[in-house]
Amino acid sequence: MIYRRLGRTGFAVSDIGAGLWGMSGWTGSDDAQSLEALQLGVDLGCNFFDTAWAYGEGKSDGLLGEILSQNKGKRLYTASKIPPMNGKWPALPQYKYQDVFPARHVFDYARRIREKLRTDSIDLLQFHVWDDGWAAEPEFRETVEKLKSERLIQFFGISVNRWQPENGIAALRTGLVDAVQVIYNIFDQAPEDKLFPVCKELNVGVIARVPLDEGSLGGKMTLETKFPPGDWRARYFGPENLSQTITRVEKLKAVVPPGMTLPEMALRFILSNPIVSTTIAGMRKPEHVKQNVAASDAGPLDPQLLQILRKYRWDRTIQPWSD
Repeated sequence: MIYRRLGRTGFAVSDIGAGLWGMSGWTGSDDAQSLEALQLGVDLGCNFFDTAWAYGEGKSDGLLGEILSQNKGKRLYTASKIPPMNGKWPALPQYKYQDVFPARHVFDYARRIREKLRTDSIDLLQFHVWDDGWAAEPEFRETVEKLKSERLIQFFGISVNRWQPENGIAALRTGLVDAVQVIYNIFDQAPEDKLFPVCKELNVGVIARVPLDEGSLGGKMTLETKFPPGDWRARYFGPENLSQTITRVEKLKAVVPPGMTLPEMALRFILSNPIVSTTIAGMRKPEHVKQNVAASDAGPLDPQLLQILRKYRWDRTIQPWSD
């Protein structure tokens, strides 16, 4: 496993981290299997784990807390997210900061998350949605500074809206944000344009989420793929998105080098960018853990292949089904 610095936090984190959404927000998850996969990740060198209260109303936080309690002799880094009080994803410009992240709401959930994690202080606490119209709000600054001064958290971050990587730059320039979580993968390359240069300038850590485009870059989905109604992917990969996604994935498969899989290529594409601190892949099954860790060990992609993959960039805008 390769380790990188998470910006100015100074944390040396595994470049393949574990994302826990699939352990509570997707159908087919099994708690015993999830815990087995998380422990295997720890055993293989994964030390960065990203969860959120919204992942099962604290369920994923609780699973991570169990792993932390079983590995007290190891330095494992915890990252979680506070849900918006108005319960709406993504954040929109018309929403008022006080209706989304008022201080009482933030502190309430920070304490709930800390309790679930069974830790004295949360390594990285993030807002689960963000709009840059809130960057100048005095309460935003007061809240983050108080979270740190009271040692509820070590560092603070934001998770920016899907397909809006630049809607977070103003927040970074406040000096309050230590890490930013953003969708970045073979299809979603837009963070390279403006967000990543600012992260480099300000020494802000970069957490690349959705490395496999919610599963499509795993290479197993087809035009006939259907998810149960309660599964978020049933909406995301509905009629408006499934067909065009599969068409692009099939074309992408043609450039996968011999001896390499599509998900390996997808992960190594992300890790080829030195700005990225870690990418949080879903690892709810032990076989996923082994595959993902192997991508870390394999290192960056060949520059020629990277140049080819630039052609597969897919710029998208927020849709009713994409939140």
